[in-house]
Amino acid sequence: MVGNMIGVLFDGIAYGSLLFLISVGLSVTMGMMNFINLAHGAFAMVGGYVCVTLLSRLGLPFLATLPLAFLAAAVIGLVLERVLYRRLYKASHLDQVLFSIGLTFMAVAGATWLFGPTQQPVNLPDWLRGQVHARFLGLGLDLGVYRLFLIGVVVLVTTALVLLIERTRFGAQIRASVDNQTAAAGLGINVSRVFSLTFALGSGLAGLGGGLGIDVLGLDPSFPVKYMVYFLLVVAVGGAGSIKGPLIAALILGVFDVAGKYYVPEVGAFVIYTLMVVLLILFPFGLVRRKA
Repeated sequence: MVGNMIGVLFDGIAYGSLLFLISVGLSVTMGMMNFINLAHGAFAMVGGYVCVTLLSRLGLPFLATLPLAFLAAAVIGLVLERVLYRRLYKASHLDQVLFSIGLTFMAVAGATWLFGPTQQPVNLPDWLRGQVHARFLGLGLDLGVYRLFLIGVVVLVTTALVLLIERTRFGAQIRASVDNQTAAAGLGINVSRVFSLTFALGSGLAGLGGGLGIDVLGLDPSFPVKYMVYFLLVVAVGGAGSIKGPLIAALILGVFDVAGKYYVPEVGAFVIYTLMVVLLILFPFGLVRRKA
């Protein structure tokens, strides 16, 4: 019994880590750039399809496809930000929602036309398959190798992102541009370029998460719509504009979602929606609010 609970906890942490990796870019655009981008899942889908294509058609190693998935989603995000998104930064939130949901349906239609409506298979390398045996509190546990890999990647990415935002000159420029664009421009900061690079970074992280998540979340053209609510939950519960908040929220939601589907499968995803309501009542501004 205890072993099953630990196994469910481990799977929930791995699942939550993946949700965080995809959602953290949405937290940046919503909280720091004040833009509601419901097309964020489409960038994750781009990363997934890049990985599948490079794996199946070009035979590239799995690890080599991940940075390319990040780069592809980041470049597409940069182009769209320059051409379309920046025109709506000062628009109403309703206009932003309508625009980004329209992009989502366009991405779904484009993916269906290019790749078909079916699930995309992924062949993980042998060293990422199977399980490893570990002992915890005197109990023998079989932990999935790929889920351990996911957790490790998210730890590295989160550490790098925190250092980038809080310890670098570029991070200081992001914070200054978000808090006061006029003052930042007066100090010589190219606010437009900072916003473009920030949007590209968030899109790239979504693409990386989409590539990593093929084996866990699956990949088909409905991906951006299917998981849109999950990404929004992570940001809404955690608090837009922060890194710590969405990380905590993603881990909580991941654990409760996996536990709910394991112990009470007849209830399904209702567990996390109930949890969301409770958390938003207790923390209406999110678990962690961004400091100005």
